[in-house]
Amino acid sequence: MKKIVLVLLFPIIIHAQQNVIPRDTSFNIRSTTTKIKKAYPYAETVKSEIPEGVQFFTNVVYASYGTREMQMDIFSPVSNEMHPAVLIIHGGGWRSGDKSMEWPTAQYLASHGYVSATVEYRLSAEALYPAAVHDIKAAIRFLKANAEKYNIDIDKIAVSGCSAGGQLAAFLGTTGNLEKFEGLSGNMGFSTAVQAVIVVDGTMDFTNPAESNKDKDPAKPSGSKLWFGCSYEENPFPWIEASPINYINSKTPPFCFINSSLPKYHAGRDYAIEKFKFYNNYSEVHTIEGTPHPFWLFHPWFDKTMEYMIRFLDKTLKGK
Repeated sequence: MKKIVLVLLFPIIIHAQQNVIPRDTSFNIRSTTTKIKKAYPYAETVKSEIPEGVQFFTNVVYASYGTREMQMDIFSPVSNEMHPAVLIIHGGGWRSGDKSMEWPTAQYLASHGYVSATVEYRLSAEALYPAAVHDIKAAIRFLKANAEKYNIDIDKIAVSGCSAGGQLAAFLGTTGNLEKFEGLSGNMGFSTAVQAVIVVDGTMDFTNPAESNKDKDPAKPSGSKLWFGCSYEENPFPWIEASPINYINSKTPPFCFINSSLPKYHAGRDYAIEKFKFYNNYSEVHTIEGTPHPFWLFHPWFDKTMEYMIRFLDKTLKGK
């Protein structure tokens, strides 16, 4: 077994070719573990380990903006068969986090027959909304354009995200091929529609008070305000536009919600489920009781999270 662990401790500046890219690394494995263990001393960080029978492609460039290269890491079953694929989007308040934080999830999915890719996207310190949306859509197009290389069945693609990544996954899943959100980077002839969506503690509605009422202290802007460049009171338009709940319709793919026990991270979820019922679309919801927000990064909650994910993906992409 090959073990890979990446830990970032402090805000740093990363030099990418000739670009200087600001990085806020306040959300990282080590600091999050320290915080979680204060309330859950039995919690253990899920380690990154490449399973047997899985190949790893690191820092694959999926889009470019001048000299700025956007990268993803791909875990693929060693096989000549075509497999369903899952694009995995990390959290961090649209401000922090790193694609390597989702490696354990990607490795687990790959060991169960899914090509899985963890994706980098432009965070708010580098570019405001909708840059991250354009990046995620470009990543989906890249996977479809390179399906033969990575053994991907382009008719069986899901997107999954945690926290801020959950919002981005939901947004991609509900906007399909809406031209205004596609961006202009790479493989524009391919659709960004997906066949399934997993949202792990991600907001569905930025106008919900759980999100829109956070900015009471100007000295402590919310992650949403930093992403939009304005508070809800200053300009509600991007908060409304970026809410996945506003795009649910009869063509929206199946959704799986996996949540912590903290209601503030469920903003808009219940109303979204009602809309799914109205359109007769499939959705399922799972709440893992007694959990902190970043539960998916830790044992004992990782296994239950993976159980829900695999069951949903097998049902929607493999027809089991």
